[in-house]
Amino acid sequence: MNELSRPPLIILTGPTAVGKTDLSVALAQKIGGEIISADSMQVYRHMDIGSAKILPGQMGGIPHHLIDIMEPSQEFNVVSFQRLAKQAMQEIYANGHIPIVAGGTGFYIQALVYDVDFTESDEDAGFRKQLEEIARSQGNGVLYERLRQIDPESCGVIHANNVKRVIRAIEFYEKTGQKISEHNKNQRQNRSPYRFAYFVLNEERQKLYDKIDARVDEMIRRGLVEEVRRLADMGCTGDMVSMQGLGYKEILAYLNGACTLDEAVYLIKKNTRHFAKRQLTWFRRERETIWLDKEEQDHGEDTVLDRIIEILRQKGIIEE
Repeated sequence: MNELSRPPLIILTGPTAVGKTDLSVALAQKIGGEIISADSMQVYRHMDIGSAKILPGQMGGIPHHLIDIMEPSQEFNVVSFQRLAKQAMQEIYANGHIPIVAGGTGFYIQALVYDVDFTESDEDAGFRKQLEEIARSQGNGVLYERLRQIDPESCGVIHANNVKRVIRAIEFYEKTGQKISEHNKNQRQNRSPYRFAYFVLNEERQKLYDKIDARVDEMIRRGLVEEVRRLADMGCTGDMVSMQGLGYKEILAYLNGACTLDEAVYLIKKNTRHFAKRQLTWFRRERETIWLDKEEQDHGEDTVLDRIIEILRQKGIIEE
Protein backbone atom coordinates (compact mmCIF):
# COMPACT_ATOMS: atom_id res chain seq x y z
CA MET A 1 0.00 0.00 0.00
CA ASN A 2 1.57 3.28 -1.05
CA GLU A 3 1.44 6.30 1.21
CA LEU A 4 -1.32 8.23 -0.56
CA SER A 5 -3.62 5.20 -0.76
CA ARG A 6 -3.75 4.95 3.02
CA PRO A 7 -6.82 6.52 4.63
CA PRO A 8 -6.09 9.69 6.64
CA LEU A 9 -6.24 9.75 10.42
CA ILE A 10 -5.58 12.56 12.90
CA ILE A 11 -4.76 11.99 16.56
CA LEU A 12 -5.10 14.83 19.06
CA THR A 13 -4.03 13.77 22.53
CA GLY A 14 -2.23 15.00 25.62
CA PRO A 15 -2.63 14.99 29.39
CA THR A 16 -5.97 15.51 31.08
CA ALA A 17 -7.20 19.14 31.30
CA VAL A 18 -4.74 20.40 28.67
CA GLY A 19 -7.49 21.59 26.31
CA LYS A 20 -7.99 18.75 23.81
CA THR A 21 -11.78 18.97 23.64
CA ASP A 22 -12.14 22.56 22.42
CA LEU A 23 -9.20 22.24 20.06
CA SER A 24 -10.54 19.04 18.51
CA VAL A 25 -13.89 20.70 17.76
CA ALA A 26 -12.18 23.74 16.23
CA LEU A 27 -9.99 21.45 14.10
CA ALA A 28 -12.96 19.35 12.94
CA GLN A 29 -14.83 22.50 11.92
CA LYS A 30 -11.82 23.74 9.99
CA ILE A 31 -11.04 20.59 7.98
CA GLY A 32 -14.33 18.69 7.76
CA GLY A 33 -13.67 16.13 10.45
CA GLU A 34 -15.64 13.95 12.84
CA ILE A 35 -14.42 13.14 16.33
CA ILE A 36 -13.86 9.73 17.88
CA SER A 37 -13.43 9.87 21.65
CA ALA A 38 -10.37 7.99 22.93
CA ASP A 39 -11.49 8.20 26.54
CA SER A 40 -12.11 5.16 28.71
CA MET A 41 -14.82 6.91 30.76
CA GLN A 42 -16.82 9.01 28.31
CA VAL A 43 -18.25 5.87 26.73
CA TYR A 44 -20.48 5.46 29.81
CA ARG A 45 -23.94 6.92 30.11
CA HIS A 46 -24.84 8.74 33.35
CA MET A 47 -21.17 9.56 33.97
CA ASP A 48 -20.93 13.12 32.69
CA ILE A 49 -19.36 15.36 35.31
CA GLY A 50 -16.53 13.16 36.55
CA SER A 51 -15.51 12.20 33.01
CA ALA A 52 -15.47 15.85 31.85
CA LYS A 53 -17.73 14.71 29.03
CA ILE A 54 -18.33 17.21 26.25
CA LEU A 55 -21.84 18.68 26.36
CA PRO A 56 -24.05 18.71 23.23
CA GLY A 57 -23.87 22.51 23.17
CA GLN A 58 -20.07 22.36 23.01
CA MET A 59 -19.90 20.04 20.01
CA GLY A 60 -20.21 22.84 17.46
CA GLY A 61 -22.29 20.68 15.15
CA ILE A 62 -19.51 18.10 14.85
CA PRO A 63 -20.51 14.41 15.09
CA HIS A 64 -18.89 12.71 18.08
CA HIS A 65 -18.44 8.94 18.27
CA LEU A 66 -17.91 6.54 21.21
CA ILE A 67 -19.63 8.79 23.74
CA ASP A 68 -22.61 7.57 25.81
CA ILE A 69 -22.69 4.14 24.20
CA MET A 70 -22.48 1.84 27.24
CA GLU A 71 -24.04 1.38 30.64
CA PRO A 72 -21.78 1.70 33.73
CA SER A 73 -22.32 -1.99 34.47
CA GLN A 74 -20.64 -2.95 31.20
CA GLU A 75 -16.90 -3.44 30.81
CA PHE A 76 -15.06 -1.36 28.23
CA ASN A 77 -11.47 -2.19 27.28
CA VAL A 78 -8.89 -1.66 24.55
CA VAL A 79 -10.28 -4.46 22.38
CA SER A 80 -13.77 -2.92 22.56
CA PHE A 81 -12.35 0.49 21.72
CA GLN A 82 -10.36 -0.75 18.74
CA ARG A 83 -13.37 -2.55 17.26
CA LEU A 84 -15.82 0.33 17.77
CA ALA A 85 -13.35 2.99 16.63
CA LYS A 86 -12.73 1.11 13.38
CA GLN A 87 -16.48 0.93 12.79
CA ALA A 88 -16.80 4.67 13.42
CA MET A 89 -13.91 5.38 11.05
CA GLN A 90 -15.63 3.51 8.23
CA GLU A 91 -18.74 5.66 8.75
CA ILE A 92 -16.65 8.83 8.79
CA TYR A 93 -14.80 7.92 5.59
CA ALA A 94 -18.15 7.08 3.95
CA ASN A 95 -19.30 10.60 4.88
CA GLY A 96 -16.28 12.03 3.08
CA HIS A 97 -14.79 13.29 6.34
CA ILE A 98 -11.54 12.78 8.25
CA PRO A 99 -11.58 10.98 11.61
CA ILE A 100 -10.02 12.90 14.50
CA VAL A 101 -9.26 10.66 17.47
CA ALA A 102 -9.30 12.93 20.53
CA GLY A 103 -8.64 11.81 24.09
CA GLY A 104 -5.99 10.86 26.56
CA THR A 105 -6.01 7.06 26.74
CA GLY A 106 -2.66 6.33 25.10
CA PHE A 107 -3.04 2.55 25.06
CA TYR A 108 -6.27 2.87 23.08
CA ILE A 109 -4.68 5.25 20.59
CA GLN A 110 -1.67 3.00 20.10
CA ALA A 111 -3.91 0.00 19.48
CA LEU A 112 -5.80 1.87 16.77
CA VAL A 113 -2.93 3.67 15.02
CA TYR A 114 -0.71 0.58 14.74
CA ASP A 115 -3.57 -1.92 14.46
CA VAL A 116 -2.26 -3.92 17.43
CA ASP A 117 -3.27 -7.57 17.28
CA PHE A 118 -4.89 -8.82 20.49
CA THR A 119 -5.88 -12.25 19.22
CA GLU A 120 -3.06 -13.95 21.15
CA SER A 121 -4.34 -12.61 24.45
CA ASP A 122 -7.81 -14.14 24.64
CA GLU A 123 -8.69 -14.19 28.30
CA ASP A 124 -8.75 -17.32 30.43
CA ALA A 125 -11.81 -16.74 32.60
CA GLY A 126 -10.80 -19.25 35.28
CA PHE A 127 -7.28 -17.92 35.72
CA ARG A 128 -8.54 -14.34 35.64
CA LYS A 129 -10.97 -15.07 38.46
CA GLN A 130 -8.12 -16.52 40.54
CA LEU A 131 -6.14 -13.31 40.09
CA GLU A 132 -9.18 -11.17 40.89
CA GLU A 133 -9.66 -13.11 44.11
CA ILE A 134 -6.02 -12.51 45.06
CA ALA A 135 -6.54 -8.78 44.54
CA ARG A 136 -9.68 -8.84 46.69
CA SER A 137 -8.31 -10.97 49.52
CA GLN A 138 -4.65 -9.92 49.60
CA GLY A 139 -4.66 -6.50 48.00
CA ASN A 140 -3.63 -4.97 44.67
CA GLY A 141 -0.02 -4.74 45.81
CA VAL A 142 0.41 -8.51 45.84
CA LEU A 143 -0.63 -8.79 42.20
CA TYR A 144 1.50 -5.78 41.25
CA GLU A 145 4.56 -7.36 42.84
CA ARG A 146 3.88 -10.55 40.90
CA LEU A 147 3.84 -8.50 37.70
CA ARG A 148 7.04 -6.74 38.73
CA GLN A 149 8.79 -10.09 39.02
CA ILE A 150 7.86 -11.20 35.50
CA ASP A 151 7.60 -7.90 33.60
CA PRO A 152 9.08 -4.87 35.43
CA GLU A 153 8.83 -2.71 32.32
CA SER A 154 5.04 -3.00 32.38
CA CYS A 155 5.03 -1.66 35.94
CA GLY A 156 6.43 1.57 34.52
CA VAL A 157 3.24 2.21 32.54
CA ILE A 158 0.55 0.35 34.50
CA HIS A 159 -0.58 1.75 37.85
CA ALA A 160 -0.86 -0.68 40.76
CA ASN A 161 -4.55 0.16 41.19
CA ASN A 162 -5.36 -0.59 37.54
CA VAL A 163 -6.17 -4.16 38.48
CA LYS A 164 -7.68 -5.07 35.11
CA ARG A 165 -4.51 -4.19 33.21
CA VAL A 166 -2.26 -5.80 35.83
CA ILE A 167 -4.27 -9.01 35.54
CA ARG A 168 -4.20 -8.87 31.76
CA ALA A 169 -0.40 -8.48 31.76
CA ILE A 170 0.08 -11.43 34.12
CA GLU A 171 -2.44 -13.51 32.19
CA PHE A 172 -0.71 -12.73 28.89
CA TYR A 173 2.66 -13.85 30.27
CA GLU A 174 1.27 -17.06 31.76
CA LYS A 175 -0.50 -17.95 28.52
CA THR A 176 2.16 -17.02 25.95
CA GLY A 177 5.45 -16.99 27.89
CA GLN A 178 6.03 -13.51 26.50
CA LYS A 179 6.06 -10.24 28.43
CA ILE A 180 3.19 -8.03 27.37
CA SER A 181 5.60 -5.07 27.30
CA GLU A 182 7.65 -6.92 24.65
CA HIS A 183 4.51 -7.85 22.72
CA ASN A 184 3.33 -4.24 22.73
CA LYS A 185 6.78 -3.02 21.72
CA ASN A 186 6.80 -5.43 18.77
CA GLN A 187 3.30 -4.40 17.77
CA ARG A 188 4.34 -0.74 17.84
CA GLN A 189 6.85 -1.53 15.12
CA ASN A 190 3.95 -2.35 12.81
CA ARG A 191 3.54 -0.09 9.85
CA SER A 192 0.34 1.81 10.41
CA PRO A 193 -2.44 1.17 7.88
CA TYR A 194 -3.24 4.90 8.11
CA ARG A 195 -1.66 8.10 6.81
CA PHE A 196 -1.68 9.73 10.20
CA ALA A 197 -0.55 12.74 12.20
CA TYR A 198 -0.20 12.10 15.94
CA PHE A 199 -0.34 15.40 17.85
CA VAL A 200 0.41 15.65 21.59
CA LEU A 201 -0.80 18.89 23.17
CA ASN A 202 1.25 19.87 26.21
CA GLU A 203 1.54 22.68 28.72
CA GLU A 204 3.98 23.81 31.40
CA ARG A 205 3.61 21.43 34.33
CA GLN A 206 2.46 23.87 37.03
CA LYS A 207 -0.11 25.49 34.74
CA LEU A 208 -1.45 22.05 33.90
CA TYR A 209 -1.67 21.10 37.58
CA ASP A 210 -3.48 24.37 38.36
CA LYS A 211 -5.98 23.58 35.60
CA ILE A 212 -6.51 20.10 37.01
CA ASP A 213 -7.21 21.50 40.49
CA ALA A 214 -9.63 24.08 39.06
CA ARG A 215 -11.40 21.42 37.00
CA VAL A 216 -11.92 19.20 40.06
CA ASP A 217 -13.33 22.14 42.04
CA GLU A 218 -15.70 22.84 39.14
CA MET A 219 -16.79 19.20 39.04
CA ILE A 220 -17.71 19.38 42.72
CA ARG A 221 -19.65 22.61 42.12
CA ARG A 222 -21.49 21.02 39.21
CA GLY A 223 -22.63 18.10 41.35
CA LEU A 224 -20.11 15.27 41.14
CA VAL A 225 -21.15 13.97 44.57
CA GLU A 226 -24.78 13.80 43.46
CA GLU A 227 -23.77 12.09 40.20
CA VAL A 228 -21.87 9.36 42.07
CA ARG A 229 -24.71 8.98 44.56
CA ARG A 230 -27.16 8.41 41.68
CA LEU A 231 -24.81 5.79 40.21
CA ALA A 232 -24.59 4.03 43.58
CA ASP A 233 -28.39 4.09 43.82
CA MET A 234 -28.48 2.45 40.36
CA GLY A 235 -26.42 -0.42 41.78
CA CYS A 236 -22.98 0.66 40.62
CA THR A 237 -20.25 -0.64 42.92
CA GLY A 238 -16.56 -0.01 43.35
CA ASP A 239 -15.52 -3.26 41.64
CA MET A 240 -16.99 -2.15 38.31
CA VAL A 241 -14.51 -0.87 35.71
CA SER A 242 -16.56 2.30 35.29
CA MET A 243 -16.49 3.14 39.00
CA GLN A 244 -12.72 2.81 39.17
CA GLY A 245 -12.36 5.99 37.11
CA LEU A 246 -10.77 9.10 38.61
CA GLY A 247 -13.28 11.07 40.63
CA TYR A 248 -15.74 8.22 40.91
CA LYS A 249 -13.73 5.90 43.15
CA GLU A 250 -12.77 8.72 45.53
CA ILE A 251 -16.31 10.12 45.86
CA LEU A 252 -17.69 6.60 46.27
CA ALA A 253 -15.25 6.10 49.15
CA TYR A 254 -16.59 9.32 50.70
CA LEU A 255 -20.19 8.17 50.30
CA ASN A 256 -19.27 4.86 51.91
CA GLY A 257 -17.81 6.69 54.92
CA ALA A 258 -14.18 5.86 54.22
CA CYS A 259 -13.08 9.51 54.13
CA THR A 260 -14.35 13.07 54.36
CA LEU A 261 -15.36 15.07 51.30
CA ASP A 262 -12.30 17.30 51.66
CA GLU A 263 -10.09 14.22 51.74
CA ALA A 264 -11.83 12.81 48.66
CA VAL A 265 -11.34 16.07 46.73
CA TYR A 266 -7.68 16.17 47.76
CA LEU A 267 -7.22 12.60 46.51
CA ILE A 268 -8.95 13.33 43.19
CA LYS A 269 -6.58 16.23 42.57
CA LYS A 270 -3.51 14.28 43.59
CA ASN A 271 -4.46 11.15 41.63
CA THR A 272 -5.34 13.21 38.56
CA ARG A 273 -1.98 14.99 38.64
CA HIS A 274 -0.24 11.62 38.88
CA PHE A 275 -2.37 10.36 36.00
CA ALA A 276 -1.37 13.35 33.85
CA LYS A 277 2.27 12.60 34.58
CA ARG A 278 1.84 8.98 33.52
CA GLN A 279 0.08 10.09 30.34
CA LEU A 280 3.03 12.30 29.41
CA THR A 281 5.45 9.45 30.11
CA TRP A 282 3.44 7.22 27.78
CA PHE A 283 3.32 9.74 24.95
CA ARG A 284 7.06 10.40 25.20
CA ARG A 285 7.64 6.71 24.55
CA GLU A 286 5.47 6.69 21.45
CA ARG A 287 7.07 7.12 18.05
CA GLU A 288 6.04 9.54 15.32
CA THR A 289 4.42 11.99 17.72
CA ILE A 290 4.29 15.74 17.04
CA TRP A 291 4.45 17.73 20.25
CA LEU A 292 2.58 21.03 20.49
CA ASP A 293 3.81 22.97 23.50
CA LYS A 294 1.34 25.71 24.33
CA GLU A 295 4.12 27.99 25.63
CA GLU A 296 5.73 27.97 22.20
CA GLN A 297 2.37 28.82 20.66
CA ASP A 298 1.73 31.70 23.10
CA HIS A 299 -1.10 29.69 24.69
CA GLY A 300 -3.43 30.72 21.85
CA GLU A 301 -5.83 28.11 20.46
CA ASP A 302 -5.81 29.85 17.07
CA THR A 303 -2.01 29.71 16.97
CA VAL A 304 -1.97 26.01 17.85
CA LEU A 305 -4.71 25.31 15.32
CA ASP A 306 -2.80 27.13 12.57
CA ARG A 307 0.27 25.05 13.37
CA ILE A 308 -1.75 21.82 13.16
CA ILE A 309 -3.23 22.85 9.81
CA GLU A 310 0.23 23.68 8.49
CA ILE A 311 1.58 20.24 9.48
CA LEU A 312 -1.46 18.42 8.05
CA ARG A 313 -0.88 20.14 4.71
CA GLN A 314 2.82 19.28 4.76
CA LYS A 315 1.94 15.64 5.38
CA GLY A 316 -0.66 15.62 2.61
CA ILE A 317 -3.42 14.68 5.01
CA ILE A 318 -5.43 17.74 3.96
CA GLU A 319 -5.16 19.67 0.72
CA GLU A 320 -3.39 23.00 0.39
